[in-house]
This record gives sequence, C-alpha cells and structure tokens, in this order.
Amino acid sequence: MKMRQLNLSPRMAGNSHNVCSSTDLTFLSKSQLRVTPVYDAYWRFAVERQKIFFRRLSGKPAPWTNDEVLARYSFTNAYRASDRVSQYLLRKVIYSWDPSPIETVFRILLFKFFNKIETWELLVKEFGEVTWRDFSCRAYDAVLQKAKLSGQKIYSGAYIMPSGGSFLKTSAKHVMHLELLTKMMKESLAERICSANSLKEIFILLRSYPTIGDFLAYQYCVDINYTDFINFSESEFVVPGPGARSGIAKCFKDTHGLGESDVIRMVTEAQAKEFESRELTFPDLWGRPLQLIDCQNLFCEIDKYSRVRFPELAGNGRHRIKRMFRPQPTPIEYWFPPKWGINERISGVGL
Repeated sequence: MKMRQLNLSPRMAGNSHNVCSSTDLTFLSKSQLRVTPVYDAYWRFAVERQKIFFRRLSGKPAPWTNDEVLARYSFTNAYRASDRVSQYLLRKVIYSWDPSPIETVFRILLFKFFNKIETWELLVKEFGEVTWRDFSCRAYDAVLQKAKLSGQKIYSGAYIMPSGGSFLKTSAKHVMHLELLTKMMKESLAERICSANSLKEIFILLRSYPTIGDFLAYQYCVDINYTDFINFSESEFVVPGPGARSGIAKCFKDTHGLGESDVIRMVTEAQAKEFESRELTFPDLWGRPLQLIDCQNLFCEIDKYSRVRFPELAGNGRHRIKRMFRPQPTPIEYWFPPKWGINERISGVGL
C-alpha cells in the first residue's frame, strides 16, 4: 500500500490523557507522519457521513449516498451528539426532568450504564419520575430481572460493559450496576463533579470506580458535560477507545512515536486544512467544528469502514461490519446543549 508523508503541528496543550512528555513533543513540528490511503478516506468519510445527515434532515428520499459501504452498513454520525441515543439522552434524560446536579448525574449514569432507550422507557413506565431520592435498588432490580426473564435485552450492544469482577456480589450484571450507582451517589459524586476544574478531573473521578475503565469514564464525562451546570470544552481532553486505536493504526504507518491521544488532537486541529487540501467542503454542525470526541469516534468508524473498503488491512483482526443500515421509523427533532448556541439555527426534521 502506497504511503505518503504528512506534516502536522500539534498545539502543546499538555492536558490530553496518555500523551507524550513535553520532551517527546518538541520534534513534532518538524516530523513527517507516514499515512496510508485510509487517512485520506477518513476525511472523505467524515464529509459524506455528514452530508447523509443533512440530506435526511432536509427530507430527501433514499438513497442518501452513492457510497456503497455507507449505504449498506450502519455508522455513527460525524458528530457524536447527533446520534439517536445521544439525542434521546439530551431531550428525554438530561433536560426533561429535575435540573439539579444530583438528580441529573443520577439519571445520566443510570441511562448510560444500560445505554438503551427501551430500558430507560421501561423504568419510566414502571416508576414514573426516575429520581435518586426515590431510588430503590431492589425495586429496580425486580423490574429489570422481569424484563430479562421475558427475553428483553436490557443492555445496548454499543459498548462492552464489564461484568464486575471482584466488585460483583451477585451473578446479575444489572444488579452490580445498580449497586455501583448507589455507591457513586452516596459518595457525593455529583457534588464532586460540580467542583471539578476540568473535564479530565471528572474523568479521573469516574475512572476511580470499579468496572469503569478509561473508555467508559471518558464517554460518561462527555455525557455529563452536556448539562448546564458544567461547561468544559470538548477539545480539552480525549481518550481513544479500542476502535479508535485500530483506526489510527490503519491511517498511519508511522506516527513517529506519537500517542493516539495526540494524534487525535493534531487531526482535530488540522481539520480545516485537511479538508481544504482535498478540495472537500465539510458541512459542519451549524458552525460547530469537529471536536476531539468526534474525531475520536471517526477513527473508530473508519476502522469499521476500512474492513470493507480496505480489506487487506488486518487492523484489530475484524474483517466485516456486523450492523447493517436500517432506517428508524421514528424521526428525530434535533436539539443540542443550549450552551452550544446552535439550536436556533436548526430547521427541519431528520430521521
């Protein structure tokens, strides 16, 4: 596979997770990273995926793309917050209930532990208002156990959720998560989050709990940052997940010793030039450029995309894409954290 050289100069922020030391970073402005054709596909994928988003939003009929891979398989949006589950979290979990930090953090974590809309709606149907003040581990266990026995899947397949290990006192994973949530709330996690000085500090708080690894802690702190009681930049801090690491490995033949977090940061900060150099017009999110979390997700998606488009690349050993694309019948009325200042620019309804 033909390689080419790429000059990228990172901003020396010094606050990304698992970054190179400052000494290691001094040469980067002069370094040339060796990229593969997958790196070029990364930017073209981002543009086409976002164009699909806007084509659907405007009500255009299918097909929404001529890219056979994008048309056939399921991929997340270029912007994480545009995905169906994130949109549901914003409207139905974060901003439709008691706005206090304690109750909001409780709802976010309860929803994200299962990350499944149907599970949340099951709990709302049973308990009405879902609150920490009325929470009962035993009562919630009974509802979820009944659902499991009836054959209902209560966990999303989007993330691999650890079973609990030594923290698990029962054979039921959902009970472990209910007990973990209880532990978090009793240890004043919400109050400590409100006192945090950075997104990374919230990540460290979440990471300190059993079964919460780097990837989940990062995803959860981004979700909590959608609220109105904390306001950190999504370009402050990033943690690459397994899929993103695999995508980076496919995009770069040689990163010159650069860690994945810094690769994501460099790519995020170079986005305007990278689109321009390819004569690509990226339809951003009503003026909001891609953030670190979005570029991290795009590396995960290009890892999946390349399994079909570039099958000669082994990557993480996966050679096919599991999920086929199936349009959901329920439309989404897109709405984003008010502090982003983009909701007034949105018109139309997408699917």
